[in-house]
Amino acid sequence: MESSGFWRRTPAFTPSKIHVEYSGQAITPDTAVRGLSSQRTPSPEPTSRPLTATSQSPPSDHLSPLSIQSPLSAQSPHKPADPTHEKFHMALGAATIDLALLQKLSWTGIPREYRAITWQLLMGYLPLASTRRAGTLQRKRKEYGDWVRQTFARGEDALDRVLWRQIQVDVPRTSPGSPVFQNPRVQRCLERILYAWAARHPASGYVQGINDLLTPFVYVFLEAECNGDTAALDRADLDAIDDAQMDGVEADSFWSLSKLLDGIQDNYTHAQPGIQRQIVKLKDLVTRVDHTLAAHLQSEGVEFVQFAFRWINCLLMRELRLESIIRMWDTYLAEPNGFAMFHIYVCAAMLLKWSAQLRAMDFQQIMLFLQQPPALQWATEDVELLLSEAYMLKCLYHDAPRHLHKN
Repeated sequence: MESSGFWRRTPAFTPSKIHVEYSGQAITPDTAVRGLSSQRTPSPEPTSRPLTATSQSPPSDHLSPLSIQSPLSAQSPHKPADPTHEKFHMALGAATIDLALLQKLSWTGIPREYRAITWQLLMGYLPLASTRRAGTLQRKRKEYGDWVRQTFARGEDALDRVLWRQIQVDVPRTSPGSPVFQNPRVQRCLERILYAWAARHPASGYVQGINDLLTPFVYVFLEAECNGDTAALDRADLDAIDDAQMDGVEADSFWSLSKLLDGIQDNYTHAQPGIQRQIVKLKDLVTRVDHTLAAHLQSEGVEFVQFAFRWINCLLMRELRLESIIRMWDTYLAEPNGFAMFHIYVCAAMLLKWSAQLRAMDFQQIMLFLQQPPALQWATEDVELLLSEAYMLKCLYHDAPRHLHKN
């Protein structure tokens, strides 16, 4: 196989004593900065008909206006009535996107019809300048498409059999309760994306858990191609999506996954040192915030690695519903180093939320509880409250002196 560009990788206040109390109301970065006291109600999910964020595959010259230029060109002349929608409408309509503004808007949740294009911009997959977007999208989709055709043209016998077999085993287990990810077309996309990523990253290769991290991208980009018809998508009714559109979803998902994993690649190299470091940080943070809980876990023989490894390895994908994860990723993408540093504060906020219950349990009860925490039924408001609590912890403890953990 010829070498191509595909193989070239791309890239305080300090209180003397702190007592964290959960108020039951969401707090955003803006309100936290203004004294960590005033609150802002998160924007509701949109109900209007979404725009298409991605469209044709590399061979086609027809590309979605939203994905390459601006939603203004693909929308009706009437401005959105909802203030949040209007802010995104204007921010994404700029000739050059103001990244800081887009991050600020995204922290409290991205309206469904703007999510795909916003994620691609925040990930750095698409350039901020609208004039460069069409060329970039065509080039990246063609690069991935060419590699897939070259690699799979000789059949599965030419692939790394051990790697390919492991991926084929894991893909059907990915989001088993979702009809979308049990759809054969989608499963073939997942297999090719995961194989391509592993081949491009021989130092780490494919690790179980990466398949979970792929699903939000695929779902969000498919949703855009379905014009936001989540009912059809949840029924896995993908007949309306032609092969060219599916190719575009696959390529965009591959490059977005690559961008995500480039920031946390130490989590998936030999011995997964990134995860080990994050577990230590999580334990230290929980000890500083809730020494009583940390002492109880230790007295019961509970090691943080026993439950936190999966929380970090899969970014809570197995503890929360996909809808909740997607909302969480809106904020992660708006946060500096959101999938590594901010995720630790989210994990800490989850654990602290159940502190009273955990302190009344023994070892076996604790492990059963933390392996299946009661978070699968959370509504969007519960996720937003968790993110607010995590932000509070970040404001209070990030770069704070270590003496704060003392009684």
